[in-house]
Amino acid sequence: MHRNRPVHLNNYSHKRNIHMKGMKLLAAGILFTAAVQAQTTKSNGVSFGIRAGVNFQNINGRSFSDNKLENKLVPRLQAGVTADVPLADDFYLQPGLLYSGKGTKFKGSNDVLNISYLDVPVTFLYKPVLGKGRMMLGVGPYVGFALNGKVTQEDGDKSTVKFKNTITASEAISDYYYRRMDAGANLLFGYEMSSRLSLQLNAQLGLQKINPVIEGVSNDNTAYRNTGFGLSLGYHF
Repeated sequence: MHRNRPVHLNNYSHKRNIHMKGMKLLAAGILFTAAVQAQTTKSNGVSFGIRAGVNFQNINGRSFSDNKLENKLVPRLQAGVTADVPLADDFYLQPGLLYSGKGTKFKGSNDVLNISYLDVPVTFLYKPVLGKGRMMLGVGPYVGFALNGKVTQEDGDKSTVKFKNTITASEAISDYYYRRMDAGANLLFGYEMSSRLSLQLNAQLGLQKINPVIEGVSNDNTAYRNTGFGLSLGYHF
């Protein structure tokens, strides 16, 4: 049993399931549109890029008793690859594959959560010419898959995060559990220089609860969601 351990509880709502299915259908529709448009566009075709930077991550939402969470931001690394698929003049679809560190510092206990994710963002990107380069404006969904995680307690002890969608009451008080899947919305604003270097601000809003359901609990208001913003450098080949 862990001292000052946060409780991870929730009831999975039917409305949330419908919302997540809608996001998946939207992402599939965007990808299908990109595939069709890429066959007819007169641009030079698909290009690739790399990107890396620092994100400031947090977990926001509600506690078991429906109080607003007041956790603290923690710095985390994000890095990976992207592809620009042309749709029309100045419009692109940008899928990516990113390693993303996420987590928070829990208020009260000062325990620090660190979870490593493999994120797949699909960003609808507008890149108009601005000066000698291009402005970058983007929005779209992302899906994340947790690779591993740990909690570092205030006294220095470390515990491994376990991943399950549903847990028992005894599991809820003995270990740290989270859902493995994450999903939400991705925003970006940046500038790509003529040298193909780029600088971008990005924000991430988690829409999927990452805390598991606990069996037999019907009055739980817990809702943990990943949120973050950051700054990254990129290079476009």
